[in-house]
Amino acid sequence: MDLTQPSGTLGAVTAPTETTAPTRGDAAPRWPPYDPSPLFDELVGPGGTARPAAEALWEHFARLGPGALTERQAAADREIRAIGVTFTVYDGGVGVDRPWPFDIIPRIIPRDHWQIIEAGLVQRLSALNLFIDDCYHDQRAVTEGVVPADLVSGSPNFRRECVGVDPPGGIWAHICGSDLIRDDQGFWYVLEDNLRVPSGVSYLLENRMVTKHIFPEMFRHYSIEPVDPYVGRLAAMLASVSPSTGDPTIVVLTPGIHNSAYFEHAFLAQQLGVELVEGNDLVVLDDDCVYARTIDGLERVDVIYRRVDDLFLDPEVFHPDSMLGVPGIMRAWKSGRVALVNAPGAGLADDKKVYSYVPDIIRFYLDEEPILWTIPTYRCSDADSRAEVLDNLRELVVKPANESGGYGVLVGSQATDEELITAARQIRDDPNRWVAQPIIQLSTAPTLCEEGIAPRHVDLRPFTLLGPDGAYVTRGGLTRVARRKGSLIVNSSQGGGSKDTWVVDAPADPRIGDGFGTGSDGGVATEGTP
Repeated sequence: MDLTQPSGTLGAVTAPTETTAPTRGDAAPRWPPYDPSPLFDELVGPGGTARPAAEALWEHFARLGPGALTERQAAADREIRAIGVTFTVYDGGVGVDRPWPFDIIPRIIPRDHWQIIEAGLVQRLSALNLFIDDCYHDQRAVTEGVVPADLVSGSPNFRRECVGVDPPGGIWAHICGSDLIRDDQGFWYVLEDNLRVPSGVSYLLENRMVTKHIFPEMFRHYSIEPVDPYVGRLAAMLASVSPSTGDPTIVVLTPGIHNSAYFEHAFLAQQLGVELVEGNDLVVLDDDCVYARTIDGLERVDVIYRRVDDLFLDPEVFHPDSMLGVPGIMRAWKSGRVALVNAPGAGLADDKKVYSYVPDIIRFYLDEEPILWTIPTYRCSDADSRAEVLDNLRELVVKPANESGGYGVLVGSQATDEELITAARQIRDDPNRWVAQPIIQLSTAPTLCEEGIAPRHVDLRPFTLLGPDGAYVTRGGLTRVARRKGSLIVNSSQGGGSKDTWVVDAPADPRIGDGFGTGSDGGVATEGTP
């Protein structure tokens, strides 16, 4: 793509003011006045000095000035509305579509840091797949004492209907959206693994498209890793698990237009060049094959990228009154006539209690030390841990073990006395449902707010693909930002926004090191899905 001639609805927004990136020899400009201290910031160090990888961007902002930057934010907002990038929030049980909240100031990560993250994510997903496969077969991790038996058999996401099934390549979780955070010292941690129906990659791709239109000049002066190869890699991975030879028929299965992630379902189907289907568009016949109803008759389906939760997937096996799934689809999958991505039962590892065992899972299955750090987690089902949590609620983040979207999360330091009393009662009444982690401050990134450029807390969701032919990690991820001052909740459903993430060939900040360690357990934060 020729970044000097951006296409799309923005057109002339490439030059509301100056479009030439500055030289580094110029005198340091006074704007923007930004000092994130005492917080750890992704782009700017203490005293307002840009980190080495962000110097060119920060200097360019200074030359644009506040007026031009505000113009470009307005142009980005117009494009997002014009192309219909939305997300759904629920108010009183009613879904409301809203324009995707996007901040034009990108987050920048040096490439050498990203290479460590990439290796750690592949390691993590590989181990989790071995764990899931083991849980539905021999359960060696249980018999050898790596994890307790009730973590498997007692999990609400353990599907007895999947016991003994052998998906292609032994892979259950083909797609994972991992949430990463940095603490107030700049150290990286994995916050959680999203394996059931991980969402958000469409926003990652759309963020990059809009940013190219807003700052085309910066793409000529930075070596920024592309994110668009993800779609091709996803298509190849889906094809690689097909039970048929030749060109497979692939579909995206959506719960329908009222689902909060429907924009993403439609976007991915369009990008992949495949049909977007609902449950009633598919049928399983006596040959245990899945067919799509078309105007030309029935067409066999080989691979289903499903965005329907397990319990609604097949009314013959799970919820009998489900109108979202396909009767007989589990039978077709178990007989090897269709591939389901992600596989039913993969959500077993999408559990915050399992998360706390991942370092041991990596060591057990891979005989390796974890590359990425894990946050210490109290499992409230354990009596001693529960007592510790109840005695220290004010210093902890309390989370439902199987929820997403930031729902049900309580940050003790920001909670009222009444909220703390309610949380304590819920933990005592149903301890298996809750986990807790210590509170630290997430890193911040400069964000365009009403008062100007201000620090706001961020996390990061990269996406990892794993198939029989290997693994792939997006070059960057979906940076989510808490738009409310001081908030640690970054989910869009809770008022958060997003940023483009640049992985660049630029130096890291020598003042903070690489921000990684091996096999450590320390840190904290909040979580969720977009």
